[in-house]
Amino acid sequence: MNVLLATNQIMKQLGTMRLRRAFHWGSVASLLYAGAALAQPDTTLAEAAFKRAAVTPSDANVSPPEATDECLLSQDCIDQYLWSLYERTRKIDTIKVQERFKVTVKNKKGKKRTVTKTRTKLVDEDFTWKDPDAAKKKGMPMPVYVIGGMERSFRVKLYRLMRAADDAGFAPGITSGFRDDYRQSIASGQKAATDSSYHGGSRRGGYGYGLAADVVSTKGATRAGRWITTDLLWKWIDEHGAQYGIGRPYLDRDPPHIAPTDGKEYVVKRGMNGKRAGS
Repeated sequence: MNVLLATNQIMKQLGTMRLRRAFHWGSVASLLYAGAALAQPDTTLAEAAFKRAAVTPSDANVSPPEATDECLLSQDCIDQYLWSLYERTRKIDTIKVQERFKVTVKNKKGKKRTVTKTRTKLVDEDFTWKDPDAAKKKGMPMPVYVIGGMERSFRVKLYRLMRAADDAGFAPGITSGFRDDYRQSIASGQKAATDSSYHGGSRRGGYGYGLAADVVSTKGATRAGRWITTDLLWKWIDEHGAQYGIGRPYLDRDPPHIAPTDGKEYVVKRGMNGKRAGS
């Protein structure tokens, strides 16, 4: 009798744990599913999901779901994992800024004159605010905007690649997923025209058709350490990405940018064999 009572108590505890886990991922899944509702005239459900996200504080220490083969059978699980990679990644970039300055020079006759010159400086840019601002303008919760805006089959490929990179010890992160025209207009550095981004520009199909993401490594206690592991991650993608259907179209011209190897962007920039870099 004592054995039966103990067994019943253990089963109840396991059931409670499963319910809690289901509720946790169900909360995120409800936001991701809201993307379909946002595309419809009736936005009641989407607005409810958006309000819910607005009052729910984000968890900076998000842990991805446990790796399981069953995750490939569920778009919810795939999207949750990709969102966790986005949330755990710092949104800081190094951009080139043109700086004008004046100097005094002498001509051949020894006369002095002041001229203006231009030099390029590398500065850090925190772009954490940009995706939330774009999502707000769209009236979408962040997971729906950033992850849901990417094309579904690309998200599956991205999931498989990032899982493999995670297993290889690179702790991959996503700094950018879907971008609409507004989000592209406020992007800095190497970028396409406002409507032409493969991240989801209107000329490429817009929301739901994003075929690009920017990835880095989150491994390292310092930024210098993360630069080293990020460079190793990009080299790993160059070596192994093809088996997951993803590559880097621009190589060192835009290192974090990845896209499907059978997509127009990659084929145009690298060719079907993936050997040449973009011009």
